[in-house]
Amino acid sequence: MNQTDQAPGPFEQLDFLYMPSRDVAADLAFLTGVLGGQAVFAIEAMGTRVAAVELTPDAPLLLLADHLDGERPILVYRVPDLPAALAGLEQHGWQREHTFEIPHGPCCSFQAPGGHRFALYQRIRPEAAAHFAGRRDF
Repeated sequence: MNQTDQAPGPFEQLDFLYMPSRDVAADLAFLTGVLGGQAVFAIEAMGTRVAAVELTPDAPLLLLADHLDGERPILVYRVPDLPAALAGLEQHGWQREHTFEIPHGPCCSFQAPGGHRFALYQRIRPEAAAHFAGRRDF
């Protein structure tokens, strides 16, 4: 398939870089203290730590998480209609993996053949961001 034959992707925007972290507090301190990022939240719940850092005023938001396996981040893209996006990808031979809920809405994560990790989500709860903003558990 050449570039003119490629179907358009379902993506609206890259909203989050979901990054594995061995020490969320230390990574948060580096990203804010050394790189000048703005801590959006730092949550500790159910034995897990997740922190959000804004390095630029525009997306994507960096999410540091100690519960992610592996070394590669997950690129989390917003789509306008998750079921339609997944159906469109399946028409091109893609196979569905994990579907679950994140605070913003339904999400599906998957891995590309080269090992890169992606997730698509539909933002049906836009108020979720405000719910976590400013929370600092650590």
